[in-house]
Amino acid sequence: MQIYLKSTLKFKGSMIMKKLKIELVVAVFIFISCISSGAAFANQSSVSLEAPNSVERGTEITIKVHVTHSANNYFHYTKCVSIKVNGEEIARWDYGKYKYKRPKAKNFTEEIKYIVTDEVIIEAEASCNIHGSKKKAIKKVFIK
Repeated sequence: MQIYLKSTLKFKGSMIMKKLKIELVVAVFIFISCISSGAAFANQSSVSLEAPNSVERGTEITIKVHVTHSANNYFHYTKCVSIKVNGEEIARWDYGKYKYKRPKAKNFTEEIKYIVTDEVIIEAEASCNIHGSKKKAIKKVFIK
């Protein structure tokens, strides 16, 4: 009787361990699937520009850069946004992986003021820390 009880306990104990191992493997698989599923929907950071088409010489304008991205977390975020006027960088925002350094949201807007003294070509670009930039947004502002 004692031998039968010991072998039964060993059998039940090994079954429990096998079940725990299977559950652990399934949990790890689900965890990895959840993390990597973001990569399936990942994209490059993209931008669009908002500025007037034409202004009087000496007018201060607001340039808005709308940034679109699929993620904003520790592993995957927009790492920088820049604005150039006639090829010269006039504004730059750099972000980091920590929450206090990341953008406000995965889709966000940055803006600056600029005084137009002559016709200008404005370029904006954002870059994802993993996938880079989709493309530059370009806008020309004419003098009336």
